[in-house]
Amino acid sequence: MEDRLVVGMTGIAKRFGGVLALDGVDVALRSGEVHALLGENGAGKSTLINILSGVITDYDGAVAVDGRPVRFTGPAAAQAAGIATIHQELDLVPALSVAENLVLGREPRTRLRTVDRRAMLRTAREQLDQLGADLDPRRPVGSLRVGEQQLVEIAKALALDARVLIMDEPTAALADVEVRRLFHTIDGLRGRGVAVVYISHRMEEIEVVADRVTVLRNGRVAGVVRSGQLDRRQIIALMVGRPVGSLFAPEAAAASTDDAAHHPPGSAGGHAGQPLLEITDLTVRPKAARPGRSEPAGVNLTVRAGEIVGLAGLMGAGRTELLETLYGAGPPGRRTGTVRLAGRPYAPRHPRAALRAGVGFVPEDRRRSALVLEHPVGRSIVLAALGTVTTAGFVRRRRERSAVRQKIAELAIKTPSAAAPVGALSGGNQQKVIFARQLLAGPRLLLLDEPTRGVDIGAKAEIYRLLRRLADGGMGILLASSELPELIGVCDRIVVLRGGRAVADLPTTGCTGADILAAAMGGPAAGRDA
Repeated sequence: MEDRLVVGMTGIAKRFGGVLALDGVDVALRSGEVHALLGENGAGKSTLINILSGVITDYDGAVAVDGRPVRFTGPAAAQAAGIATIHQELDLVPALSVAENLVLGREPRTRLRTVDRRAMLRTAREQLDQLGADLDPRRPVGSLRVGEQQLVEIAKALALDARVLIMDEPTAALADVEVRRLFHTIDGLRGRGVAVVYISHRMEEIEVVADRVTVLRNGRVAGVVRSGQLDRRQIIALMVGRPVGSLFAPEAAAASTDDAAHHPPGSAGGHAGQPLLEITDLTVRPKAARPGRSEPAGVNLTVRAGEIVGLAGLMGAGRTELLETLYGAGPPGRRTGTVRLAGRPYAPRHPRAALRAGVGFVPEDRRRSALVLEHPVGRSIVLAALGTVTTAGFVRRRRERSAVRQKIAELAIKTPSAAAPVGALSGGNQQKVIFARQLLAGPRLLLLDEPTRGVDIGAKAEIYRLLRRLADGGMGILLASSELPELIGVCDRIVVLRGGRAVADLPTTGCTGADILAAAMGGPAAGRDA
């Protein structure tokens, strides 16, 4: 394997107003190497890759490609130099088809200079086949699930024949099968001499895929570690600047480092009370079928007060669809079966009805489904609970400010002020804002869809402790996640979905990832059938 310096970044520094985002960062990218970039949200990772990909052009320091100094004037210039980026927040046009997105800006032309659609579809199929993505290139991207859109984004970047490929949380919305497929693709890129910059908060991925790791903390390089020297305890300590045990609740401090990193405390049940959510044979038949969706098709499950129940399943199993149905956000259609909330029939027609009934929801795509990035943090927090800060239809500013201050402190949201735009916060703090909004409404049942997607390990630990605290206070929680260690570590039970049906109900005690995958893929699993 060729080991040649492709990109050198030296002394990189960047300020945003009075905030020093990067302070003298050096990074070297070599051909055929997967270079992982780690750090908590706000450590400077996004700023660094935005400089390398030409998004940020005003910075101090030097960038060289093949030993020649460069100063990209924009993303197009970086792409022309062979640098492609898959951003955490996907850069796709929802109204266009998969094929149109894959060739956007590089459309094949006929002799008459019109778009050659046959060639476009043929090229798209080749790119998708190369990745092993079973997608119809004619489908609108907006009709795809987040994980499927992520596969399209990856195929789009690979189509550029990049020499440097930056992957920012590429597996955040992918199930385990798709993650393994991505790793196979990365191995192929490594063999072709492509330098891969891999950004992820999942330590188990870094151990599998990375040749070298650079850890950023507070805008500086905290350490560089080669793959043969990877030690999870050391890496996490470099990221957060404190011992690993302090990330978790005291009862987890005695656990092993590996368990502490991936099996946060609180998986012991025993606090569950009376049934809060009872679902029997729930089936949804939408008026208009939506490609790629798996609506509930005979779901049976129960969530008790004080219990955290996980939802597992491969992509397309129906996890998101079930949560949306329970929140009144699913498509219109005929619904059979029964749902009871605290012993009473529950069938919300829209989210407002769910909120009034005491049901909160944190969706998987916070930027598209939960936040208006230009809105201030304070307004974003009170958005779903205006009734708590109004009298006779008028917002009581003092009451609003008090409620916002309380939630910012309670969830340790890092923000310059309540007036700062929520889009200026790191991903982990944006997620905390969404939690704060839902908790301000005082739910008794909390629905969570990939609640730690794109969140660093420190913020993950805070969210895990928050969930256990809420459950200990009597709240019921239904949590969908594609991270099996998260489900096993956080939840009291795990319900596995396949094709819109609940196919297994597994206690987390003694449960393994293999048990969950076996149930999700149709094989035998421990525990009882659902």
